[in-house]
Amino acid sequence: MTGPTVAMITGAASGIGAATARVLAARGVRVGIGTFPGDPHDPEKTLQEVSAVGGEGVIVEVDVRSTASVDDFADGLRSRWGSVDITVANAGILRHAPFGSMTDDQWHALLDVDLHGVMRTARAGLRHAREGASVIAVSSIAGGVYGWQEHAHYATAKAGVIGLVRSLAVEYGPRGIRANAVIPGLIRTPQSSDPVNSLGPDGLDRAGGYIPWGRVGEPDEVAEVIAFLASPQASYVSGQAIVVDGALTTAMRD
Repeated sequence: MTGPTVAMITGAASGIGAATARVLAARGVRVGIGTFPGDPHDPEKTLQEVSAVGGEGVIVEVDVRSTASVDDFADGLRSRWGSVDITVANAGILRHAPFGSMTDDQWHALLDVDLHGVMRTARAGLRHAREGASVIAVSSIAGGVYGWQEHAHYATAKAGVIGLVRSLAVEYGPRGIRANAVIPGLIRTPQSSDPVNSLGPDGLDRAGGYIPWGRVGEPDEVAEVIAFLASPQASYVSGQAIVVDGALTTAMRD
């Protein structure tokens, strides 16, 4: 692969996406910081962190529910820097919804972001991918490993992400392009800190008591795994779903 390495990252205004932008930038990757216009988090902070490590980035508003919007994101990076080598499909939403009262609209709205949005992002990035490029999608232990009560739509989407990357790994392997997923465990992000739709700060603190590592994870710890999967050091790793959870999913609880 010649020329600069370029990454397209969705959901990069906060959490794992912002950490991934910073970690990749520190490795000399030029980063497209994808942000949803309605996100309350400021992508300028991500850009400042990218600059602070000597990196180069650009903020792009993108709605992963729209094929045109995601395609424009990828096309713009190709026009600006010449390629899209790393596609990180990270954008996602989380909504509490008991299954018995869940509406079709609630189901479709979540899957349109958390599964279909990953598909659109991967497809857009792969249109510009050259040999050595990679796709990394962010799944979750909810769906990727466990079920989650009153979050069936979320778990379904995150399970689907794993099937998607495995299929892309097979289809694009002959072109020298890899596809993998990360499965974060309990990570301290704005999403998991939401007390309405997720565990909230108190729930995360309690969770640290039964995680073998003794605490919940931090976004940088997931971002470092994403950076490895995107690197030449992972040149023979494809079609995998890497769990990043402090041994939570392998522990037997009392």
